Amino acid sequence: MIYLKTDEEIELLRENNLLVSQTLAEVGRHIRPGVTTLELDRIAEDFIRAHGAVPAFLGYQGFPASLCISVNEQVVHGIPSADCVLKEGDIVSVDCGTFMKGFVGDSAYTFAVGEVAEEVRQLMEVTKEALYKGTAQAKAGNRVGDVSAAVQEHAERFGYGVVRELEGHGLGRKMHEDPGVPNYGARGRGPLLKEGMVICIEPMINMGAKAVVFERDGWTVRTRDRKPAAHYEFAVAVRKDGPDVLTDFSIIEQAINN
Repeated sequence: MIYLKTDEEIELLRENNLLVSQTLAEVGRHIRPGVTTLELDRIAEDFIRAHGAVPAFLGYQGFPASLCISVNEQVVHGIPSADCVLKEGDIVSVDCGTFMKGFVGDSAYTFAVGEVAEEVRQLMEVTKEALYKGTAQAKAGNRVGDVSAAVQEHAERFGYGVVRELEGHGLGRKMHEDPGVPNYGARGRGPLLKEGMVICIEPMINMGAKAVVFERDGWTVRTRDRKPAAHYEFAVAVRKDGPDVLTDFSIIEQAINN
């Protein structure tokens, strides 16, 4: 069932999603060669709790950490570890969630560790562009397929693989609500987008083929060909006059570019 949100509920969702953006910015300030993903997870949990929220991922369906941190060929749901030490040239997809005042925030951003290869930088840029193109379709009267097709068309224009097994989702009092928001599909198909819907649009794009493998830890998803993957995510409220993006990447980008 799809739950439409009131303006007041959307503002609570905005508050959560801005906190997620601020948390990702704080994490981004600490991403450098030599840091462990477990240390980044500790930084995020401390920051979230200091701002009156709790980590939405911690304990969710048994997940053992506050962040999903996925490095290089890991697409999503990587588990932070003291054994995972970042090195120059890595890319790190960080997915973060908060729970505060009865609602959830959820967003992801892919960070470069120092200087990365030009082809990897392009993957990151194109994945983010695909997010923006999908988001532009999130307006009342369109359908989920309009969002999905915009993401897929842009990514595949560069020869990238679009992951099929994972998708975006509705967001509200729960982390995952209806409707599902795939990153591939046909325009004019899928559930109708209505005023008051809040969805997470999250392209998961592989440099190589679209195929993925689910690791034995029960969480981590990686590319089958072990080529890098990128992941960006917006929470978006659907409005009659266009998308109302509840996430703020400018906070993150200001932090990592200073």
